[in-house]
Amino acid sequence: MIEVDDWIASARRVYVALLDDWNRRDAVAMAARFAERGSLVGFDGSMIDGRACIEAHLEPIFAEHPTPLFVGKVREVRRIASGQTLLLRAVAGMWPRGQRALDPRFNAVQTLVLSLRDGAYVIEMFQNTPAAFHGRPDEVEKLTAELRELGEPRAV
Repeated sequence: MIEVDDWIASARRVYVALLDDWNRRDAVAMAARFAERGSLVGFDGSMIDGRACIEAHLEPIFAEHPTPLFVGKVREVRRIASGQTLLLRAVAGMWPRGQRALDPRFNAVQTLVLSLRDGAYVIEMFQNTPAAFHGRPDEVEKLTAELRELGEPRAV
């Protein structure tokens, strides 16, 4: 049985590594964090199922676009179902490459469902939802300020 601190720390490590893979524009490494049949729902609503399809989806994005850099903050990690499954909730912001400020249009709420496979947690589902807070500009600024406090991610 994995101790509480261990499963919370493990979930956080998977999340931080996922963002780091994105920031490095490494489709292979990012896709490898998913279960074979894992799923991804992108910021634009794209739904991609399966590790190989996730990699194939990410490769042209990284090759053709100067993707912004993620900075994220884990808000919650909890066990669900049998205890071998974890739910991680986070907020994230994106810094356009070469810019010195977060772009609030790209703030997001991120959710991961992780499962324990062969002693390590893998991503079953990653949902990246825009944090638009329609009609609530104070909430946009509040989240942006919170994410800004995390500092500018290092360009890789």
